[in-house]
Amino acid sequence: MKKFLFLIILVSTAVCLSHSLKAQDYKSAIGLRFGYPIAISYKTFLSETNALEAYAGYRGFVGYSWINVGALYQIHKPLSGVDGLQWYFGGGAGVQLYSYRNDFNFGDSGSFGIGLSGNLGLDYKFSNSPINVSLDWVPTIFIGNGFLGGFGGAYGGLAVRYTLGG
Repeated sequence: MKKFLFLIILVSTAVCLSHSLKAQDYKSAIGLRFGYPIAISYKTFLSETNALEAYAGYRGFVGYSWINVGALYQIHKPLSGVDGLQWYFGGGAGVQLYSYRNDFNFGDSGSFGIGLSGNLGLDYKFSNSPINVSLDWVPTIFIGNGFLGGFGGAYGGLAVRYTLGG
């Protein structure tokens, strides 16, 4: 709980201290997010600096599978010296549906959980190209029974998207 409270304070402080505006290089983008789990990603800017990323993912491994759907609210800030490069932070939530063989001794063999996530990353739009890439860290607190429960600090990924509008 202390880690979650720290994450909320960190994001709130960053929001309060950030006031610079810079137009993004694209309006929205769709593509794949390679990470844990692999997902389809759609990102759209709501204003000059605020974006919403929605994703739907799947992870399969020996003995279990996991489907998740969620969204992340992101605040983008430019990085000086490199055109098209921004850093971002934010947070969001997701729902995980999972099943597994019961020989893991996690209780029932399938259920759902809710994840509350932070988000910190880099976003780059290639000039003269419709390609956008982002690399981020998504620490998540899972609320659920059995397999999903607790803190996951190893989440994040590399997204490669095709930009729409710009």
